[in-house]
Parts: sequence; structure tokens; C-alpha cells
Amino acid sequence: MILINLLPHREEKRKLRKQAFFAALGLSVVAGAVLVALAYAVQQQMISAQQARNNFLTSEIRKLEDDIKDVSGLKAEIESLKARQKAVEDLQIDRNMPVHLLNELVRQTPEGIYLKSIKQDGQTVMVAGIAQTNERVSEFLRNTAYKSEWLEKPELQEIKASAQQTKDVREPKRLFDFSIRLSLKRPQDVAPVAPAASGASASSTAASAAPKS
Repeated sequence: MILINLLPHREEKRKLRKQAFFAALGLSVVAGAVLVALAYAVQQQMISAQQARNNFLTSEIRKLEDDIKDVSGLKAEIESLKARQKAVEDLQIDRNMPVHLLNELVRQTPEGIYLKSIKQDGQTVMVAGIAQTNERVSEFLRNTAYKSEWLEKPELQEIKASAQQTKDVREPKRLFDFSIRLSLKRPQDVAPVAPAASGASASSTAASAAPKS
């Protein structure tokens, strides 16, 4: 017996294929939505973790900035204390410079020169006096230039015949007024002084200011 199917089987197959396609499409949409949701969740978690790290770094940076400010303040305070200490040390050092100046003038002033005035301004010293001859002035310049421990860079400012006369009227001598500018070395620029030189008495210091005979 032969059976003949008179139903529209092609339309039925087409309908089944459409249903399968839409089912697969729905599954794909659902799978895509799930993947997007998972990716979004992972991304949000990563963003939250990064924000937490950023907040931690920001707080640590603020702490470091506060520490740096404290360190800068300490450095400034240390520099200020160093400057004050140096100023005190310089005052203590400079306090003895007039003594060294007078002692050195006593040692380096040759015979025949009489000092009238000594003026010190910092490390610059102006010396004025009377000399018997020009050669005495030249000797004084050489002594302070090459033989002096505390004096250097002598510069002759002026030398001229003096109107003063000697006491001996029978043998009048011509005198010369002169002025010299000198530089006084600071103690840290001078080699250590021998004990005998450093132990000079106050009487010799006072005598250095008096004219030589």
C-alpha cells in the first residue's frame, strides 16, 4: 500500500528552520548579554581597585609632602643655625685681628719711619706716617709685601715732602709724609703661629702703636 503525504512538508521544514534560527539568535543574545555583564562587572571591579590604589597613593603623597615640608623646615633651621655659628666664629676671630695688626706693624716697620695713624676698615688698613727717606718707605713696602705674615698687597697712596723740621737746626733733614694701603689677612688664611709669637704680651702690642725712635 502506497502512502502519500499531502501535507505541506516544505513549509513545515521552513518553519522549523525559522524556529531553530530564532532560538539560536535568542541564545546568542542572551550569551552576549551575559558576557557584556561579566565584562562590565570585571571592568567596574578593576576601576574600583584602581581608584582605591589611587586614593592610597594620594594619601601617601600627602604624607610625603608633609614630611618634605618638615625636612625643608629643618634644613632651613640648620642653615640658619650654621649662619649664626659662623657669624659668632667670625666675630671671635676678627676680635684678635687688631692685635695681630699692631704686632705685625711693629715687626715690619723699619728704622726711620714714624707712624702717625692706623685705620682699619674690615681687612683694609690705611697707614700714614713720616719717613726720613724714600728708601725707608720702599723698605716698608717690601717688608709688608714679602716678609709679613699678616699683611699683604701694600699700595703706596701718597708720598710728599713734609713741612716738618727736625730738632737739630744745625743739620736740617728733609722728611716725607706718606700713606699706604694694606690688606690684613684673616686668621684662617695664616699658617699656625709659633707659641713664642702667639704669646706676645699686651705691653708689646701697645708699644707697636708708638712711633719708633
